[in-house]
Amino acid sequence: MGRIIIVGGYGAFGARAAERLAREPGLDVIIAGRSLASARAQAGMLSPTAEASVTAAALDATRVTAQELRALAPGVVINASGPFQAQDYHLARTCIAAGCHYVDLADARGFVTGITQLDAEARAANVSVVSGASSVPGLSSAAVRHMAGNLAQLDEVHIGISPGNSFDPGIATAASIISAAGKPIQARSGGRWTTLYAWHGLHRHVFPEIGARWMSDVDVPDLELLPQHYPELRTARFSAGLEVSVFHLGLWAAAGLVRAGLLRDLGALAPPMLAAKRRLSMLGTDAGGMFVRVVGRDQQGTSRASTWTLIARRGDGPYVPAMASVILAKRLVTGEGPPPGATPCFGLFPLADFEAEVADLDITCTLEREAQIAA
Repeated sequence: MGRIIIVGGYGAFGARAAERLAREPGLDVIIAGRSLASARAQAGMLSPTAEASVTAAALDATRVTAQELRALAPGVVINASGPFQAQDYHLARTCIAAGCHYVDLADARGFVTGITQLDAEARAANVSVVSGASSVPGLSSAAVRHMAGNLAQLDEVHIGISPGNSFDPGIATAASIISAAGKPIQARSGGRWTTLYAWHGLHRHVFPEIGARWMSDVDVPDLELLPQHYPELRTARFSAGLEVSVFHLGLWAAAGLVRAGLLRDLGALAPPMLAAKRRLSMLGTDAGGMFVRVVGRDQQGTSRASTWTLIARRGDGPYVPAMASVILAKRLVTGEGPPPGATPCFGLFPLADFEAEVADLDITCTLEREAQIAA
């Protein structure tokens, strides 16, 4: 029986990972976190219909010791206790010391790309340490690799995500998003590194089925990882969008105050902004979207473009960031996961695995290939 601990298994994304893993016969799922009451409540909700064994445990990701972790005897620990912008690698190091695999749902650029500093330790302990098993870079890189497979050269990648307004990120996540507004971002553009600014670069993107939404530049690990994996890449861009225009444009305007030096940080505005979003939740919908567009050249030098699009309805969008960790955890407990070492979650599973995992949800994935585009 494979034992998987989900730290933060009662949070927005950890609960979705727990729900999916609880459907797997032969697994032993432990929902853990600082609040034993919350962990027990989540386990109690899942247990009646679970195929797996589901229990609860108290575990503080910032303080747990290797001895405490060994006592729980996990094969894999999923860290869903974000946001990760201010976290260190304590839990990952503890997993290495305890001899178990580690997977997290981080999407903070520095946290995800810096995980390689644990590579030698992880190899010596014969465990896999994976950071970024989330929408980015885990899923986004799977989509890029799928579409770039028939290209001789990859020139441009543009990734975008816009959740439905009904999604409630919680105060900690909201604060991490808002605090980044107006801060500089280093990104590859036109063949050189350039400075962008978070929540600027305002533009519209038209999603199939759910329509046009405002989007702006946001920092993600992909902006650093894509040029590492595709040295010929000229442009890498990531955009995020808030469904309700007044929210998005308000954040865009506030980001300008930070960029101009009139405000140091918008983090203090997170509570009132989240409260306003909650009060006006009826303005939006439960539908969100994600797209990954690649442009490159085939073996004949012809310019080609492909776009993979995901549309999530009925509030199923929050499952998307959880699925990469579910896929990898199931692989690791069967000995089929990534080799020992510490690595960002870039291209660690095929896109088909994700699409199969969400087939029972109100999530549709489409791939459009353009026959030829202008040079």
